[in-house]
Amino acid sequence: MPSKPPEVPVVSAAPLAGRVVLVTGSAHGIGRAICEGVLAAGGSVVALDQDGEAGRRTAQDWSAGERVLFRRTDVAREAQVAAAVAAALKRFGRLDGVVNNANIADPVTGPVAKLDLADWNRRLAINLTAAMLFARHAAEALGRDRGAIVNIASTRAHQSEPETEAYAACKGGLLALTHALAISLGPTVRVNAISPGWIDTGDYAALRRADHAHHPVGRVGVPADIAALCVFLLSDAAGFVTGQEFVADGGMTRKMIYAG
Repeated sequence: MPSKPPEVPVVSAAPLAGRVVLVTGSAHGIGRAICEGVLAAGGSVVALDQDGEAGRRTAQDWSAGERVLFRRTDVAREAQVAAAVAAALKRFGRLDGVVNNANIADPVTGPVAKLDLADWNRRLAINLTAAMLFARHAAEALGRDRGAIVNIASTRAHQSEPETEAYAACKGGLLALTHALAISLGPTVRVNAISPGWIDTGDYAALRRADHAHHPVGRVGVPADIAALCVFLLSDAAGFVTGQEFVADGGMTRKMIYAG
């Protein structure tokens, strides 16, 4: 048991200096922004994506040299997950963070009566089971340096549109997995989740004024919003935070909306 209170680190200009973070789904959108956030915070990135061409091109765009390792990876295949973790340790000698961001993003799968079982299983494999696989294979390395896992869930774990059963089930399961892992892997590994709301990864300028006005903060979110929160959760500044969900949705899940 600690004999005195710990010194809580203040947020520094490079909160992830010397750290190595593995990020899945790194070639586009939120995953790409998280990688850029880690690099800007002084860390190194193991960037994984199934799209090898886009992933390699993206990694080259960062111009971070030896601080970036890209691997084409299907996160639904355990052998490839294990190989990615092994490659990270071979290259950098340590692993301080895992961000489970890869997912099949389109939430609509059609009427549940016609939902293809193979489609359901593929979505669960990528959006949910992959997070367990990375925890399985990375836990030992993360524990050596008191690392952290961040799971990217969704506000769709709490609220739904029609015909989104598979996506909602994956994201709800990811939240439950988060607090279960936090208890199982603590105290040496912290595990938290971020649930984004509307994060625009396309042409932000094309959004309507009404799209922004819906949000209590007055705007639609951008990938950098999620990246900033992720960097905090990976850093020592969040050392007393585990098993939690952080909703980043501009306040939308707190807003009453009635049909006009």
